[in-house]
Amino acid sequence: MVMIKILELFGGIGAPRKALVNLGIDFKSIDYVEIDEKAVRTYNALFDNKQRPQSVVDYNLRPDILIHGSPCQDFSRAGKRLGGNDEDKTRSSLMWETLRIIKNLGVWKPKFVIWENVKGVRDKDMIHSFEKYLTEMNELGYTSSFKVLDARDFGIPQKRERLFTVSKLEGEPFNFSELEHKPMASISEFLETNVDDKYTITSPSMLSKIGSNDGSSFGGRLKPIDQYVWTITTKQNRCPNSGIISIGNGHYRLLTEKECWRLMGFDDDDYNAALIANPTRKGCTNGSMYKQSGNSIVVNVLEAIFKVALVDLQNI
Repeated sequence: MVMIKILELFGGIGAPRKALVNLGIDFKSIDYVEIDEKAVRTYNALFDNKQRPQSVVDYNLRPDILIHGSPCQDFSRAGKRLGGNDEDKTRSSLMWETLRIIKNLGVWKPKFVIWENVKGVRDKDMIHSFEKYLTEMNELGYTSSFKVLDARDFGIPQKRERLFTVSKLEGEPFNFSELEHKPMASISEFLETNVDDKYTITSPSMLSKIGSNDGSSFGGRLKPIDQYVWTITTKQNRCPNSGIISIGNGHYRLLTEKECWRLMGFDDDDYNAALIANPTRKGCTNGSMYKQSGNSIVVNVLEAIFKVALVDLQNI
């Protein structure tokens, strides 16, 4: 079996690497690029590396698979919609650095480029940036395919819909229909027992928002969790959030940090290692651990994508 070389841009806590570990694939992470110092600290704790915070700007390496989950805030429907044009110089515009990296490689290019982002990148006021990305990838010799994938279709009880664009060098379009789907697991498998009282909702402003909206709109309500949670975000102590848990007698609690990590496809050993690197202050929730899970990619979805992509790579 050929060793696969990967490059993780905007690497966060290492979801792509975790997915390859889970699959038992012989791979080498030739580098990892992430500017958030606390996320780098977690990555090192999970994978025993000596990475340092660094930017994607002016970067140059030779991977087989390049994965980038560039910042989504300026594309997100929940954000300020600042856009992702190169000239905007927003966080989301950093996706153009990925294209510059590929161009700087010259005649050698990654076989696959995988980009994950919010589905809002294809909204009418943002789609021009997405289409420009596809056009430039085509000019670099890539055939790009994209699809919105929901974590619930890959075994995770989280309504997390993300747009995955897979660009394949000088080949047929990536076939999303070949992805292996799994039944959604029970939410009970992801929830903790004997949860600390600090997660109980006591704020009057939050208590007043508990209830369900009509239709599918999340709006400004806090919604009790039934079969699945909503998108894990970088904060839970706010309205709206990913959902709340009934603890009886009309009381509710927030999701814990560990539950959020589980719902992103990480196991408890990963969480515990990261917690040592990012300890919780006594009596407080851990903002860093919430943020790192919310900014990650669901490991299970990446596993399904890698399984299909790696068949092609092994045949090169």
